[in-house]
Amino acid sequence: MPNRFSNLKNEKTATPQSQIKRKEKLTKIQENIKVKMPQKAKTTANKSNKVSSNKLKLLITIVNRNKAEFYLDLIQSFDVNMQVVMLGNGMAPKSMLELLGLANNEKAVICSVIGENKISDALHEIDNKFNTIKDGKGIAFTIPLTSVIGTLIYGFLSNNKMAVKEEKSK
Repeated sequence: MPNRFSNLKNEKTATPQSQIKRKEKLTKIQENIKVKMPQKAKTTANKSNKVSSNKLKLLITIVNRNKAEFYLDLIQSFDVNMQVVMLGNGMAPKSMLELLGLANNEKAVICSVIGENKISDALHEIDNKFNTIKDGKGIAFTIPLTSVIGTLIYGFLSNNKMAVKEEKSK
């Protein structure tokens, strides 16, 4: 029974001419790939197209459902253009909630995109509200965003009106 790999030549048994042909084929393939692959566009240092260096973070706040509207308004006061609210339930079983005297485990998860320069003020104010409002307890934390596709989206999320205007005028 012939081996299905019998048409492949071993490097040791290959003749110098077949090795040269193999190298020529490889260079042709590489040249074809270079031709077909688009070259990266050269970036010019244009000051009008410069994006600010304000990094963005995802602020996640978990609060009782009946306080979600209050925290949405509070977070929006820190120049937040995008917020998403997801409704959820707490993880504790009903028997544990009854034992602790807690009746409500319905939660709201608020995801907000906020600038890094505003995050310390926002977290401080949220923590202050957690401690002073009746039934206003919750959890708040941030996750850094490493990239955003497009300057228009970045301008919107960072509340940079100049970046959005420049992109629209193009």
